[in-house]
Amino acid sequence: MNKGNISINDILARLKISALNEMQLSFLEAASPHRDVILLSATGSGKTIAFLLSVLQQLDPATGQTQALIVTPSRELAQQIEMVFKKMGAGFKVTSCYGGHLRETEENNLKEAPALIIGTPGRLSDHIRRGNISTTAIATLVLDEFDKSVELGFQDEMSFIISALPALQRRLLTSATDVMEVPAFVGLTDPVKLSFLDEGESVPQRLEIKMVRSPEKDKLNTLFKLICFLGSRPTIVFCNHREAVERTSMLLKEKGIVNMFYHGAMEQRDRDAALSKFRNGSATLLVTTDLAARGLDIPHIRYIIHYHLPDTETSFIHRNGRTARMEASGTAILILSPEEAIPSYITGEIIPIQLPETDILPEKPKWATLFIGAGKKDKVNKIDIVGFLSKKGELKKDDIGLVDVKDFFSFVAVRKTRASHVLHLVKNEKIKNKKVKIEAAK
Repeated sequence: MNKGNISINDILARLKISALNEMQLSFLEAASPHRDVILLSATGSGKTIAFLLSVLQQLDPATGQTQALIVTPSRELAQQIEMVFKKMGAGFKVTSCYGGHLRETEENNLKEAPALIIGTPGRLSDHIRRGNISTTAIATLVLDEFDKSVELGFQDEMSFIISALPALQRRLLTSATDVMEVPAFVGLTDPVKLSFLDEGESVPQRLEIKMVRSPEKDKLNTLFKLICFLGSRPTIVFCNHREAVERTSMLLKEKGIVNMFYHGAMEQRDRDAALSKFRNGSATLLVTTDLAARGLDIPHIRYIIHYHLPDTETSFIHRNGRTARMEASGTAILILSPEEAIPSYITGEIIPIQLPETDILPEKPKWATLFIGAGKKDKVNKIDIVGFLSKKGELKKDDIGLVDVKDFFSFVAVRKTRASHVLHLVKNEKIKNKKVKIEAAK
């Protein structure tokens, strides 16, 4: 497979993938050691696995230096890529760098050079300027969702990072849209361009587009009625502004709809808690900005609701990319006020929804989320947490849901009917001989 003779079949088995798809095979063939490649492929098609396998092909375990760098537009995407790389089990050290937590934590992780570093432009450029990252042996650069990084205004940071890579031999760029020129500072040389986007089709065929008309300019009551109509299937509601996200979330809660909100101005722990609750089923509705349109790999999302119409076609595509992933189907729903029209970039059949007169609140989630004040840096893992809750909290296996272990804390889903009793049982107990805070996640 690579210089360490790692079997690609073993890696795919760890990822629970039977075989690579056409896009992934084409990318691996094109991405030779000295060739620049631009990959255009839909969200959810497996781009991350494609470029990570290509990166692995060139990593040398004997080097002892950082050999590859992956730049992403968001911390969530960086975390996701790091998780996939670790699941591959290739044995190379990897670390991710992003804002929202202490830089000193990353500095400690960088003291022994990782073979692969993943991060956001601002934090990576900061580490390079401080000398925390040695760039002398970095031969591979991946710009994942490069169009989003440019769109968010990271040109200066990205230009600085690329200029600081003297040994760079190949640049691998990915995007889910073909809407922009690659900036000159990227320094592409005769790149191979692979496009697996359907020409003339902005959304996957597995995705249905529907719409509902709001009789009023304020669309909140229509949103409420729509959620009641759709039921408790996992749903993301997109708003255009942070203030609208919080207002919408609060008003839905007042109407009895369990939901979480998520946007870029939140503290990192609050963002992690919101996503963990959405992933583990403690809430089946997430109200968010376009921050959640990229980098979140949450399976089985059934509905995307455009509460506010997206500003651009690119935003529309990426929002919809959270559903209908891989072989699953999904539905995107536009809510239109009386003066709003369907954007011109949305073509094809749009199915109208007629909402019923009677509203029936969706079924309440059966899970609750506990916060545990210990994580990876405390040598606590998923097995430790499950064992602790089984023994000290008297929970059966079926009473414990998704466990999400972060660096310094963890979230775990437990059966809601058991949550209060568990907290009572474990309030004075220790995990790995250490007393930690355990409480209902806020």
